[in-house]
Amino acid sequence: MFADPSRTKPVPDTFSHSIDPLCIDILLLPETNLILLASVIEPLRGANRIAGEEKYRWRILTPDGGPVETTSHIPIPASEVFRPNADTNPLFVLASYNWMRAASPQLIAQLSRTARHRPFVAGIESGTWLLARAGLLDHFKATTHWEDIDDFTARHPAVDVSFSRFVIDGKRVTTSGSLPTIDLMLELIKCRQGYSLALEVNRLFIYTDALSDRRSETVTGHDLHVGEPRVAAAIRIMEQTIEQPMALDELASTLRMSARHLQTLFHRTMGVAPHVHYVALRMNAARRRVIETRSSFAEIAVTTGFTSASAFTRCYRSHFGESPSGTRRRMRSFGRQTV
Repeated sequence: MFADPSRTKPVPDTFSHSIDPLCIDILLLPETNLILLASVIEPLRGANRIAGEEKYRWRILTPDGGPVETTSHIPIPASEVFRPNADTNPLFVLASYNWMRAASPQLIAQLSRTARHRPFVAGIESGTWLLARAGLLDHFKATTHWEDIDDFTARHPAVDVSFSRFVIDGKRVTTSGSLPTIDLMLELIKCRQGYSLALEVNRLFIYTDALSDRRSETVTGHDLHVGEPRVAAAIRIMEQTIEQPMALDELASTLRMSARHLQTLFHRTMGVAPHVHYVALRMNAARRRVIETRSSFAEIAVTTGFTSASAFTRCYRSHFGESPSGTRRRMRSFGRQTV
């Protein structure tokens, strides 16, 4: 889920840590899969809900400003018509079937012009074809749906084609389908707001990126499918010991391996060190109890492995940028009442 994407050049500043809201533009083409649009929007909506504030905004643009009918025959209304203005929002180009019907010379020229001003342009699934046709992927690394890889490679020899789920190459971003697009959005959330929020968004959707891997093991607490069974076992232990956290050496010993080996496996599988995941589990559990219960902070501290309420509050503030009491007040005003 959180393994590093394919990268060849420095990522755009938009993928850097920020507390400021991010507004994205979505150029939606006819006959796009509904799930593809949801793969972009729903993780961002989930991040807003979990954070209790608007971290992300979006607007849907269409070539003519009218509604777009998806492959599910559900029309999606547009915020406005797509124009190559000097907008500085990231642009996500979404397309699935029969994208070439909408790829008019005018639209291709508009994409080429607007890319000059955008911090990055993303081709989502068949949206990669439109970026390539506009010359925006020449000498960049990119991916597209696996069914189209051979044809795409033959037609666009100047593009460095990858079989990765998604690729971030400087100001060009591409994905190979709906579930890889969720991977991309989780990566964006992780880079901007941190691992903990991305993990909670993952938990919200009970999402896995390893549906095709029959060797994957389910980690029950967060329903992650982890292809490496020893990492899956480590995460299970972490989830079962939130109240009394184990030291890394003790955890590794329980799994009959060295701490260094566990760190290597964890980095390779999850993209972070074991202690980062462990702390994220504990702090997310604490935050849920702050929001969803009326328990005292001292009680929450005990149930998440802290020796005192003051130690818990310090760690909570460092992790989330506000006190537990601040979270409770803000979430009430945001519309999520404690029970």
